[in-house]
Amino acid sequence: MLKKLQNLCSGAGSPILFVGIGNVLRTDDGAGVYICRSLESSTFCQVLVVEVSIENYIGKINNTGADVLVLVDCVDFGRVPGYFDLLPAGELIDLTVHTHNISLKKISELFTMPAWILGIQPSDTSFGEELSYPVREAAGSIIGIVNSACTPSS
Repeated sequence: MLKKLQNLCSGAGSPILFVGIGNVLRTDDGAGVYICRSLESSTFCQVLVVEVSIENYIGKINNTGADVLVLVDCVDFGRVPGYFDLLPAGELIDLTVHTHNISLKKISELFTMPAWILGIQPSDTSFGEELSYPVREAAGSIIGIVNSACTPSS
């Protein structure tokens, strides 16, 4: 999983847009927002935080000029908390923890660039504002990889 993310980021010759999705008031569902708020924007990395209203940002996302879109969200893979994976949006089988009005697979069909899903397995999506330990650890790994891979070396 780490290697797929690193390859996607380091292979980008043009910007990748990372979009943070989730409800920050439902513990681990806020993981996508947490990650994207911690990413460093650069020539190769654009960041947009949409929280639970991605459907309101379709036009803005399509007009960013990014060649690749990565939707970062909490996804129930049925795995251990903190597990994460990067997969083409078309391969997602509507596993999203549904705190938005539309599934990520359906919404990804509205974008003009290839869309990927960076999903993090939640431990808890009850009301609360703190990420669980395994999700926070996974988020830290993701943030480190993206920030180092998308920052051009001098």
